[in-house]
Amino acid sequence: MYRFFLAAVAGTVLALPASAASWADALFDRLSHDFGGVPVGPTISHDYRITNNTSSTVRITSVRVSCGCTTATALTGVIAPGQSTAVHAQMDTTRFVGPKTVTIFVTFDQPQWAEVRLTISAYGRTDIQITPTTLAFGTVPHGTAATRSATVTLANNVQITGGAADSNYVQLTAKATGHTGYGYAYEVTAALRPDTPVGKWYTDVWLQTTDPSSPRLRVPLTVDVEPTLTLSPSAISFGAVKVGGTAEKKVILKANKPFKVTGFEGADDVVSVKAAGDDARPVHVLTVTVKPALAGDLNRTVKVQTDLPADGVAELPVTASGEAAKD
Repeated sequence: MYRFFLAAVAGTVLALPASAASWADALFDRLSHDFGGVPVGPTISHDYRITNNTSSTVRITSVRVSCGCTTATALTGVIAPGQSTAVHAQMDTTRFVGPKTVTIFVTFDQPQWAEVRLTISAYGRTDIQITPTTLAFGTVPHGTAATRSATVTLANNVQITGGAADSNYVQLTAKATGHTGYGYAYEVTAALRPDTPVGKWYTDVWLQTTDPSSPRLRVPLTVDVEPTLTLSPSAISFGAVKVGGTAEKKVILKANKPFKVTGFEGADDVVSVKAAGDDARPVHVLTVTVKPALAGDLNRTVKVQTDLPADGVAELPVTASGEAAKD
């Protein structure tokens, strides 16, 4: 839903003091964000993604803001090469009415000093009511279609003329439901496509209005798309196991409907997996056994196969350390 732009930064840029700000600007996926029209009341947030695609460690020393209506925090202060983090910003919409733009100053001291200026904007509106304030899907199993709705009421005869989502995985409709004492009311419905990728997603839904001073109205959307199969724990570490000895651990394999475990790819005499029963059920208990044949590290990924038609394979990393028997 968010497309993270990995900006290219040549290594020689870091050696040039005259371009101190440019290398740091290029770490961010974007330098500004506009929430558009928002109702006065809720706290709204946005993450400015940072990716260290340089060859040096990057360190953030401070984050400050130009207005008390906004707070901003770096989620990670030290960013190793190849790692990502974010500056998390929040605006308190009870602190302003009308247009508001705030500058966020992010200061770096490694690999050299730089200051990046981010901007965050919103238009606080007292003529809008959104219930609930967020299209929150909660947890949705992968491959499942889901919908969430909110009621949007606009005063002063303002009307909704259309809408769209930032993500192609969300389809949006807005249906007029009548005119109340407050203003025009609409039922806004977001439909999640079944092929939405696994993960926690945060995106925005935008409504076009007839208000020329703030033609776009934002409604945030959140969803946690779970994989069809989940393992708990998701990986097993046995630690030290004597060569020729055995160790066992249990794993829970779950899905949102009954299924059968049909096999284990990557299992053998050293790492074996057994299911308790061969019937279809939504939860299976797996017993993982390791029996090291040699001293040294053991790293294995076992693929648990099921009869589920989609996403029916779960990967289970297994690690252990073969410990030679003492003389």
